[in-house]
Formats: sequence, structure tokens, C-alpha cells
Amino acid sequence: MVLAAVTQEVAGGRPFTQINSFLETKLPQAARSDKPANSGPTQAPPGQEGTKSPLDSPKAGAPSQAPGCGTRRAERGSRAQRPLGLKTGGRRAQEEGPGEPPPPPELALLPPPPPPTPATPTPSASNLDLGEQRERWETFQKRQKLTSEGAAKLLLDTFEYQGLVKHTGGCHCGAVRFEVWASADLHIFDCNCSICKKKQNRHFIVPASRFKLLKGAEHITTYTFNTHKAQHTFCKRCGVQSFYTPRSNPGGFGIAPHCLDEGTVRSMVTEEFNGSDWEKAMKEHKTIKNMSKE
Repeated sequence: MVLAAVTQEVAGGRPFTQINSFLETKLPQAARSDKPANSGPTQAPPGQEGTKSPLDSPKAGAPSQAPGCGTRRAERGSRAQRPLGLKTGGRRAQEEGPGEPPPPPELALLPPPPPPTPATPTPSASNLDLGEQRERWETFQKRQKLTSEGAAKLLLDTFEYQGLVKHTGGCHCGAVRFEVWASADLHIFDCNCSICKKKQNRHFIVPASRFKLLKGAEHITTYTFNTHKAQHTFCKRCGVQSFYTPRSNPGGFGIAPHCLDEGTVRSMVTEEFNGSDWEKAMKEHKTIKNMSKE
């Protein structure tokens, strides 16, 4: 009935505004609502599937929506709610290409790591300011066949140990080797304590700073007894004690003169020390306590 009335209105030539007001008065409330009364799909009566009603076409002045407008608005809303910085599968993502996921927020806020600190150059003889002595220095190195470090050590040792010579020595088998700076004229102690008497432990005393073990630390073993302050070290391969740490001078070394290499000893003076009465001998002796000091 409504369709017939609409057809008559169109045939009568009434404008669309009059048709709209007519529809608002004639159509029931359910037909004019934006939402369909039934949630299910609307089906046309049999035989009218291919025909269109005048209501299907939009009218001028009437609120209308193109098909899919609700979906587009929903998509716009979802786009607006997307967090910034996330890549989508659209044109922008295609232009940027496949990239790594953005860093976590806590990592993005961290400052960049500082640049590595350049290594401090090690000074050498080539960049030392030797002035007019550079030619003499290079000539000295060539003549002595020494590296820059070896030449500096020789000169420093000669200056620091004025009046001393460098002695070298070791055990019988050669596993233990050492060097020591001492006078060419040695002052030897001949001790008569229980152990020194048995192994004929004659020795001269030097500070620890003037002694250097060249090799054989793994071949050295130590024997102690009584107060265990004296460290009787010897080669565990051949049994020879070429040096040890005496009880009288724990900060120095007692060197066996008979274990030194030949050519550096000029003379030897021997002094007997009553080690069998060690406490009394130490009180009476005036200089032995200071022989391991610089």
C-alpha cells in the first residue's frame, strides 16, 4: 500500500521534498528507524529479488549513507587508536621495507654508549726528547748490542748501584739461575748453627731489591725448622742451595759465594758467626741486622 502511494506521488510529479515528508507521515516508525527491527538479513518477497524499490536509491535532502560507511568509520577509529611508531602493512611499510621492531621504551630512553677511550701510547726511545744525546744513545745501543730497555736498565743499575758489580750464579744442574748486585769485595759469614755447619752454609747478605731470580722458580723447594723464619731454599733436582732467606735478615737474601760464576769476585773476607747461640750473637753483632737494608 505504501509503495502504491509512493508510485502515485512520483507519477504526480511532486518534488522529492514532498515525497520525503509524505514518507515520514505515512511510513511506520520501524520502517523509518536507522536500525532494522530484525537483526537478521532482510529478504525480498519471492519474485521481487531483481527489482529495486524507490527507497533503495538516495534522495536529495534526506540523510543517507553509502554502503560501507560504518565500516570505514570504524577503520578510521582503529587507525587513530593505533600507537605511534608501529608499522602497518600499508604503503608506508612497503616503502620502508622490512625493518626490525622498535626498541622497548626503557631502552629507547637510555643515552648512547660513550665512545671507546683511545689507548695511551707507550713511550719509547724513538719519541723521547734526548736532544743532543740521541746520537750517543743510539751508538751506545749498537755497541753494547742492547735494546732500548736493556740499555736503560744497564745505565740505571750502574747509577743506582755505584761501586757494585753484577754477579751471576746458580745451582749445579743449571735449573736455577740468578743475578745479584754486590761489591766485588765480598764479606762472608761462616755460621756454626746446626744446619749451616752440616751443609757448610757460608754466605753474604744483600737486600731483596738487588737480587733477581732469572729462572727455575718451579725447581725450588724450601726447608724450614724451629722458628721457621729462615727459608732454606734449594734446587730439588740437584739439591744445591745457591741462595736462601736468613733468619737474621728476612728482608734480604744470603748468597753462596761458591755458587757464583767466575770473573766478578775480587776478594773475600770471612767472619765467623756463632749461630749456635743465635740470640746472643745477634745482640753482640753491630752491623748484621742492617745488611738487608738499602
